[in-house]
Amino acid sequence: DTIGLGRRKRAIARVFLVPGEGNILINKVPGEKYLQYNVTYLNTIWAPLREINLDKQFDIVVLVKGGGLTGQAEAIQLGVARLLCKMNPENRSMLKPFGFLTRDARIKERKKYGLRKARKAPQYSKR
Repeated sequence: DTIGLGRRKRAIARVFLVPGEGNILINKVPGEKYLQYNVTYLNTIWAPLREINLDKQFDIVVLVKGGGLTGQAEAIQLGVARLLCKMNPENRSMLKPFGFLTRDARIKERKKYGLRKARKAPQYSKR
């Protein structure tokens, strides 16, 4: 079966859709436990499948690394959406209006020398 690749910030998710009854397995851990029973994250992941009414026909199996839980959840969402388009090209027109196929390009800005962070400068002292 094919693979959907999703990225967000530092997170990279490899997503597989397996025929099943709507379970999530993330890094061999039940999805609810991995995402600390956070409803927002779970809804994020299921959103593309719910939009085309397939949320009870598939299990989501994910290998994800890097980033935090929010980045990982959104990376998984992109992976799921891409995989649905791969499986059936008609799904694309249904998912596109919701923005499920857009890679969020915002990543951490690099730190510059002479500054504390990317833009935070040390306190200015007049004398």
